[in-house]
Amino acid sequence: MSEPCGGSAERDKEGRGDVLRFLVGSGDDERDAAGMKSEMFREEDLEECYDESPPERQIVVGICAMMKKSKSKPMTEILERLCKFDYIDMVIFPEEVILEEPVEKWPLCDCLISFHSKGFPLDKAVEYAKLRNPLLINDLNMQYFIQDRREVYRILQEEGIDLPRYAVLNRDPDKPEECNLVEAEDHVEVNGEVFPKPFVEKPVCAEDHNVYIYYPTSAGGGSQRLFRKIGSRSSVYSPETNVRKTGSYIYEEFMPTDGTDVKVYTVGPDYAHAEARKSPALDGKVERDSEGKEIRYPVMLTAMEKLVARKVCLAFKQTVCGFDLLRANGHSYVCDVNGFSFVKNSMKYYDDCAKVLGNMVMRELAPQFHIPWSIPLEAEDIPIVPTTSGTMMELRCVIAIIRHGDRTPKQKMKMEVRHPLFFELFEKHGGYKSGKLKLKKPKQLQEVLDIARLLLAELGQHNDCEIEEKKSKLEQLKTVLEMYGHFSGINRKVQLTYLRNGQPKASSEEEDCKKDGPSLLLVLKWGGELTPAGRVQAEELGRAFRCMYPGGQGDYAGFPGCGLLRLHSTYRHDLKIYASDEGRVQMTAAAFAKGLLALEGELTPILVQMVKSANMNGLLDSDSDSLTDCQQKVKARLHEIMQKGQEFTEEDYRKLAPTDSPSLVNSMKVIQDPVKTCDKVYALIQSLNSQIRKRLENPKSADLQLYHSETLELMLQRWSKLERDFRMKNGRYDISKIPDIYDCVKYDSQHNASVALEDTLELFRLSRALADIVIPQEYGISKAEKLDIAQAYCVPLMKKIQLDLQRTHEDEAVNKLHPLYSRGVMSPGRHVRTRLYFTSESHVHSLLSVFRYGGLLDDEKDQQWKQAMDYLSAVTELNYMTQIVIMLYEDNDKDPSSEERFHVELHFSPGVKGCDDEENVPLGFGFRPASSENQDKKPNQGSLEDLSQDQLDEALPLSEPMNIQRRSPMIRNRKTGSMEVLSETSPTQSSKGSTSHRLFPSSSRQSPEIKPTSGLGFEGCSMVPSIYPLETLHNSLSLKQVDEFLSKVCESSSEAHAKTMKALSGLFDSQSQTSLYSPQQPLSSSGSETSLRPPSRPLWHGSVPSSAVSSAGPSSPITESSGLNLSFSE
Repeated sequence: MSEPCGGSAERDKEGRGDVLRFLVGSGDDERDAAGMKSEMFREEDLEECYDESPPERQIVVGICAMMKKSKSKPMTEILERLCKFDYIDMVIFPEEVILEEPVEKWPLCDCLISFHSKGFPLDKAVEYAKLRNPLLINDLNMQYFIQDRREVYRILQEEGIDLPRYAVLNRDPDKPEECNLVEAEDHVEVNGEVFPKPFVEKPVCAEDHNVYIYYPTSAGGGSQRLFRKIGSRSSVYSPETNVRKTGSYIYEEFMPTDGTDVKVYTVGPDYAHAEARKSPALDGKVERDSEGKEIRYPVMLTAMEKLVARKVCLAFKQTVCGFDLLRANGHSYVCDVNGFSFVKNSMKYYDDCAKVLGNMVMRELAPQFHIPWSIPLEAEDIPIVPTTSGTMMELRCVIAIIRHGDRTPKQKMKMEVRHPLFFELFEKHGGYKSGKLKLKKPKQLQEVLDIARLLLAELGQHNDCEIEEKKSKLEQLKTVLEMYGHFSGINRKVQLTYLRNGQPKASSEEEDCKKDGPSLLLVLKWGGELTPAGRVQAEELGRAFRCMYPGGQGDYAGFPGCGLLRLHSTYRHDLKIYASDEGRVQMTAAAFAKGLLALEGELTPILVQMVKSANMNGLLDSDSDSLTDCQQKVKARLHEIMQKGQEFTEEDYRKLAPTDSPSLVNSMKVIQDPVKTCDKVYALIQSLNSQIRKRLENPKSADLQLYHSETLELMLQRWSKLERDFRMKNGRYDISKIPDIYDCVKYDSQHNASVALEDTLELFRLSRALADIVIPQEYGISKAEKLDIAQAYCVPLMKKIQLDLQRTHEDEAVNKLHPLYSRGVMSPGRHVRTRLYFTSESHVHSLLSVFRYGGLLDDEKDQQWKQAMDYLSAVTELNYMTQIVIMLYEDNDKDPSSEERFHVELHFSPGVKGCDDEENVPLGFGFRPASSENQDKKPNQGSLEDLSQDQLDEALPLSEPMNIQRRSPMIRNRKTGSMEVLSETSPTQSSKGSTSHRLFPSSSRQSPEIKPTSGLGFEGCSMVPSIYPLETLHNSLSLKQVDEFLSKVCESSSEAHAKTMKALSGLFDSQSQTSLYSPQQPLSSSGSETSLRPPSRPLWHGSVPSSAVSSAGPSSPITESSGLNLSFSE
């Protein structure tokens, strides 16, 4: 079995004249140079003895199939191997004989391999089998069934094999009862079975590959059309949402498979080879390798799946049989059986297949031919398990909590409604059960719009007081609902809340004439969609995120097979992406997945397959309307302090910033007198509105197109509503509108700068200072409150994170890679678990608060944590795409029961860089948490830290006391962007040799304009120029520490509500935590020198085995940091 018999014509000419082997029929083979009709092959092992008498009678195996199949590369490879069996001869039936000759004239054979493909006369093959009665490798009659998907599904069902829930729609004029189709917007009903979108529509004929998948409107609607591969495409997205109206189809539920299909190839009931390929439904782009073949990855089947392979093989009586598996929700479903098919380009499969088939033929036929033969016993393949080396650790788990990307301003309007039509609607959709109703579906929104139009029509005819709903509000309701010309459920929603006695207090817009009796509060929300910029941010971040995985460094765009992509396709990457149920969050998740897994095309198919909606149990959604008592109190106190018509006093500082967070203190200094600042902001908004009105009067600019297809009209609506709402009737300001004002001005100064409105920058500056106080403080003012409110939001998420971390080292039977294929990957049976949670600002704020104030580490004892805390308190805003990343490593050298075996790192990025003020570009932000070295050492020139600080930074004496409020000399000439405060920390801190490691090594492929604008620094500040790189908060936590911390926080949250707030705050003061958080590094003896000299050992310039990961131990993060520093320009 050592060398396949090549079967080249030259070699066989000498050996011709004895036993016939391998009769190639009269197909004109390239090898028939001599023009001979047939060529005889013989087995090389017999060459020495070809002068002896021929041995026992040979077993003839006939290949009866279309030439395209019988001469294909896999078939040739397998036949060459089969002809190594001493007693087996091959005869390939020529295509013209099959098509034109009667079966009596077909060649004789003892064993027949025959299978249907396009144009093959299956009837004649059946007739031949009756006539000659050979041993059939693949049953012929069953091949009629395989051509009909209905029969395939029937047989699968009878065998008890799991398959997707399905229904058959037969459009047969003789059987009208089998053709009941009711189509609705988001589901179809087939013969009484309801299939909500997404569902799959398959033609009943198996030869027809035009399978369509229909998507729900909530994900963007439309459909994906799959077809036989054409060039590099296997499917295309179409906006068509209606099902096909001619032909018979099978409708089945769509299985969310994380974007890969498994193809299984059996050779007899006991052998199955499986490989994965990218699902054609994902983006329709076929991944091909350098030779242009579709990239597939070997996969290990679970015990259950092997059983399924056996059942399929026996049920369809096809020894060689291919079928498709969908792995979804922890189950495997068969969705297609293809009959005879071989694996392409796998030498191992060719060997195995020939061995199994040859043994099968010999076992069945050797006895009747009196051939002495016994089944050889093969030595079992020994799995190769590479060992891990030294302090290399293996990455086991990555958990990231990410805020959604850039969005249009969120807008909402409240109105009280009392019209019976609204009450009918409320009842119809079951609002009385909970007293609340959310309407998001297009059909529901249409109903609301119909009511609004009806009421407005009645109002127009006669001004009857019966319709109390304010005309202006009804008009706004109608305008917003009509906004895009069609409903796509993602961008608008209406909430109705039942009020027993009408609305309590008159808000700024209500008159005082109130009626008694029940009413409904209608809240209309719109806007807040992910912008094109937000999509790009998410996709870029997804692409950069690959670098955290083994082998993912190097070329930042990645290429198929690099690190993560290979990991993912081989099922060793256990990836789940969760998103809250808001459209912008879901689309961010889909765009991120697209970048992470190098997908192409529309987001809708990716969203449906890859993103799990996690609105169960409030994991990522928060019912923002039901604030906790604590939050109500905090808001009231915040409003009270911000309504004082005088400059902030010392007492106010104590009240408002008890944590002494520099970002807060600085904002308060900018504001000085909150009411005066609000006056200024109000005046600026007024001026903005008058400017927009002037533009509208000017015919030249009236129909100016703004970003994301907004018009000046809509922009004016946004701003004039803010003007109305910000200043209440009593002349006081509604502080809760500040975030909205900041939101709008941030959006316009970024996307609509072309309108060139005056004073937007001043408005931006002031509203940002106000927002920097109001937004974080709405999540609690004192530490106790912050923790209390945070727990109300994110306990379910923390419990889930805790589970993710625990489960990783209790490795379940996850789909594993076949050990033979995984050389070069550490411990092949292992997998990396990735859990990505996309959510909104509230969850990110809360989770961060828990880590900051929950007592994970004592920052008095832990220097690294102290620095991390200081860095966090200097962060002003958790912008779009803020990330909190938790990474779990395993050190295989440590005792499995030791605490040091599992090692956790915590990283953070404040997300997108803020808008530029005129004179500055946001700094590449060199201040960086990490090991602080001995004070007397020189700063570390090699660290990645000083990405864009001026050189004079290093010359400063290090003995100066740290003084956050003093402007440092180096940045006097320019204000920074949204990281304003960070620039104000004195450089003593940043130049203290704070070596830290960035997770993403700088990419060297950036466009020149992104280089840091100032002095020295590496090329490019991070992999995604518009997003701050991850900063390490702590890189030497043990899993036990984190696990106990999460348990403590989750438990205390349930008790916290029982205790009084007072007791709680007392508890916190005794824990003496200083402000925020920062990393430390006491544990490396060489710590002090590391900053001076280049690292003593090479920093693994990418020469590591592909799964190089974190180094052990809390050594100084720069040399032995987390190994992810890989490229390190010295």
